[in-house]
Parts: sequence; structure tokens; C-alpha cells
Amino acid sequence: MTPRFVLVLSENWTMTTGRDLPTLVRWAREAEDAGFDAVMVSEHVVLGPDAGAGGVMGNPREYALPGNQDPFTPWPSSLALLGAIASVTSTLRLAAAAVLAPLRHPLALARDLGTLDLLSEGRLVVQPTVSWSRDEYAALGVPFDRRGEILDEQLEIWELLWKGSPVSYRGEHFSFRDVYFEPRAYREDGPRMWFGGQRLHARLLDRLVRYGHGFHPLGRPAPEELDRLRATLTAAGRDADTLEMVGGTRPTFPDDRSCAPLAPALESIPEQMEQGFTTFCIKPSQFTDDPDGVGAFCREVIRRTGALLG
Repeated sequence: MTPRFVLVLSENWTMTTGRDLPTLVRWAREAEDAGFDAVMVSEHVVLGPDAGAGGVMGNPREYALPGNQDPFTPWPSSLALLGAIASVTSTLRLAAAAVLAPLRHPLALARDLGTLDLLSEGRLVVQPTVSWSRDEYAALGVPFDRRGEILDEQLEIWELLWKGSPVSYRGEHFSFRDVYFEPRAYREDGPRMWFGGQRLHARLLDRLVRYGHGFHPLGRPAPEELDRLRATLTAAGRDADTLEMVGGTRPTFPDDRSCAPLAPALESIPEQMEQGFTTFCIKPSQFTDDPDGVGAFCREVIRRTGALLG
């Protein structure tokens, strides 16, 4: 099986400024031309002091982890940016990962997601998540400790909306009656959805079984977690082999000022593929400082991986 690659467009500010969004759109087009399968954009609405409560990471090319990022980190609207990318590409999948769903009303968010999915003719991938920042939830007036319950209601509502109007729903957090929702998403069952997290807890497992088209964990899951996932899918009557498994690369930075070498970061891909992973995320600024070399970087990723796999 040929691996699929996802170019991560978030947090590449060592290569361009957070205000130069047309450059990210250009990189997406170059990634498609080079043979990449998808681009990925994550989001925050706002950040507060808790963003950097654990200390800012040493190398700004590293992924921003919870509590280890500068609150001034730019986070443009992921869906608006992906809409711009959709207009200049034709095959590239658009991964909105992660969408902080509990911070929005499910009807309003479904409208944005469905429209982007239609605009891109079914190329949208959504990874709904609850995130980690209490300050962000407080700023938007959403109860942080109820965020998991809110997301579960949102998922139920979206499933109803994609099926057709009118829709009624009564839950603890959202209630409405006889709403008409048109146009709907490109597919009858809505956009493709990935789910992920730091560990495979029961609620995440349930979401994967009920709604998931892909599993995108944060870090490398233990073999026993993967076995548990496959067994649960099978017990629920789902073909575990149809779940897209999303892995990634681990850069090793020589110091806090330099990029990581590409070759060692790709060496884990064959092993991940043996575990069932088929799709791999890679962030360009971890390996290059050249904003005009993203297309060449993508081609080099594909060339080197092909050589590794023989």
C-alpha cells in the first residue's frame, strides 16, 4: 500500500508570518501538485495565559502542546482558510483538525462544515474535539467541565441534520424543533470524521465506533490500544480495516535554533504501516526554513519514503 501524506499548515510561523495566509494557500496547491493527499489546519478561537503555563517550547518549529505555547501564536480560522484552499485545488483533502466543536452552536457549525464540504465536493475531513484550555472556554462562556457532553450532543445533532429536514432535538445542552437545514453536506452521511486524543478512553472509543472514519491519535498508541480499537469495531459490526489510521513523523532537533533532518523522521513509517497506519502527517517548518521550497520538500518526502518501502 502506498502511504498518503498530510501537509500540516498550522504553526509554520518560522517560515512565514501568521498574517500571510495566501502563502499557506500556495503551499497547499504545491502539496497537491507534488502528490500529497491532504492538508491539515488546526484551530483555537482565542488563547489565554494557560496556553504557556507549562513553559514555552524551546524550538518554535515543534508542535505546540497543551500548556507549552506562546499565547501570541497565530490561529487563523481553519474553515475559512480551508475554503480558500478548496478554491485552488481539486483532489486535495481538507482536514479540519481539530475543530473545537463545543465552543460553537451545533447548527451554526454544521452550516459552515456542510457548506465547505459541498464547496470542495466531499473533500472535507473533520476532527471534532474538546481541547484543553480552560481560559479559552471561559472567554467564550462555555462550561469547560461539560465539554465532552456538549460534543456528544453535537455529534447526535449532526447525524440527524445530514439525513434530512425537518429536524428536532431535545438534549441537556441543545433543544430545537422542526428546523430545516439546506443545503446539506456533499455525502448523505456528512463529511468524513476523524477522532483522536492522548489516550483511547471509553468516550473516544464510542465516538470512533458510532461516527468515525479515521483514528488520529496524539502520539503513538500502544499496541494493546490498537488491539482494543479493532476488537471494539468488530464487535460493533464494523470492518476495522476500513477505519483510516493516521500516524505521523517525529523530528529530532539538533538544537533550539535548527530544523530537524528529514531522513530519520521518516524511518518509523514502515513500522507504522505494519501496525495498520496508512496516512502520515508532516509539518514542513520542522524540516525546512525555505518558504519557496515546500513543493520540493513534499516531493522529497514521497521519494524518500518510496525508497524506504522498497
